[in-house]
Amino acid sequence: MTERKPRKDAARNREAVLAAADALFARGESPEDITMADIATAAGVGKGTLFRAFGDRPGLLRALYEARLEPVRQAVEAGPPPLGSTAPPQQRLPALLDAILCFKLDNRRLALALEESGTGSPYLAEHYGWWHGLLRSVLEQAPAPADSSFTAHALLAATRADLVEHLAGQERVPRETMRAQLAAFTATVLDSGGASRKD
Repeated sequence: MTERKPRKDAARNREAVLAAADALFARGESPEDITMADIATAAGVGKGTLFRAFGDRPGLLRALYEARLEPVRQAVEAGPPPLGSTAPPQQRLPALLDAILCFKLDNRRLALALEESGTGSPYLAEHYGWWHGLLRSVLEQAPAPADSSFTAHALLAATRADLVEHLAGQERVPRETMRAQLAAFTATVLDSGGASRKD
């Protein structure tokens, strides 16, 4: 019995920390202004608990990001079309990019904080590698440009958190306009790939 209590406490503390961080990032104007001390206070735990559970601030950001991303990941891996694997690539690719954009729009400050966390290249992040690999595999099944790896990087660049923040925050581009623009860009990429393969 004595061994179970710390595990339950640790799980409860982890959930409290993630919930507190989630609320702080949703309300905060600047992600960089939110400190580990702020999160610990909001969660009602000590800073040591945060560092034991998550290692550092980027570790906490990654854990929160992954928790928010999980429903999208499940829809992509096991859900129905257009996100699921049974959808034709010409339908699935725009749906995947739309899902990424909507996720970034719904989690603007968290995504920005994670991509700007100063832990090296964002292209080495686990979630980026997952999205890139997924888009690359879909592009390989579609009449798309021959270099599917580069094309996947280029498409993901259109959903970078700093660009999304600039468009949605500074330029006040409406959500539906951004989605339509990304869909048109994706269609252009797919169309140009089909044309180049016919030549």
